[in-house]
Amino acid sequence: MLRPEDYFDLDGFFHKALFDGVEYVWQVLPGIKSYIKDTIKPNIEGLCKKGPLSSTVVLYQGEVIEQGFTIEEGDVTKKKMKVFYEGHELKGASVIYAGAVLFDESVELGEGSVIEPGALVKGPTIIGSCTEVRQGAYVRGACIVGSQCVVGHTTEIKSAVMLNRAKAGHFAYLGDSILGNEVNLGAGTKLANLKMTETEVVLKVNRKPLPTGLRKFGAILGDHVQMGCNSVTSPGTLLGKSSFVYPNVAVLPGVYPGLSRIYYDRPIISLEEGKG
Repeated sequence: MLRPEDYFDLDGFFHKALFDGVEYVWQVLPGIKSYIKDTIKPNIEGLCKKGPLSSTVVLYQGEVIEQGFTIEEGDVTKKKMKVFYEGHELKGASVIYAGAVLFDESVELGEGSVIEPGALVKGPTIIGSCTEVRQGAYVRGACIVGSQCVVGHTTEIKSAVMLNRAKAGHFAYLGDSILGNEVNLGAGTKLANLKMTETEVVLKVNRKPLPTGLRKFGAILGDHVQMGCNSVTSPGTLLGKSSFVYPNVAVLPGVYPGLSRIYYDRPIISLEEGKG
């Protein structure tokens, strides 16, 4: 019920080893930074500056190309962007646009990915293939972002994992959280990670307290969870696969089964268990 495999299909996730030997899914969170440091292959050497990049660059097969290329814009997550150099397409090339800030060199950027102007990326961070880090995004470090993901405009992410095709496109906050495959956060979604009392997050499971050992613990969103615009989760929220949170809802902490439907003014409905 609380294992990683209860929430995520890990077979297609390049960093599935992060979840090895984990009894409770949230136990992954404290180990994100050390896992990254053990596995990262930084590829932005020479581009790390405390200010914005002065010109757009292309990363291709371990090389940095600073001029002579052209970019054919397209949906990055659908592999529609193309980069050409000396008349040849550079398949798998990544683009870091002028105006992006790479705060340190502990960053790995996957093939076909893009960091847009105004984004700030701190390490240690691993970004997968065909992923967009959009204008104004703030990647604060200890982050693993999968393939075909979106870290959107003014979205802030720290100490978090996004599995493949997860999207936080607009004005979101992801702190100490895990987003499953194809999770979508509506504009303004906030995954709160620190209780106002600043005490340990304790879950109730089968009406019994289950200490997590964590003071900072945001949300675990299983595969295909959909969060409505301006929804907020409380510290220690676990939503099972394919759950749906309506817009403007503040979700109380706890463990919610798969296929839950959480309304603004109605009781929680689980289509999986058939009870409110």
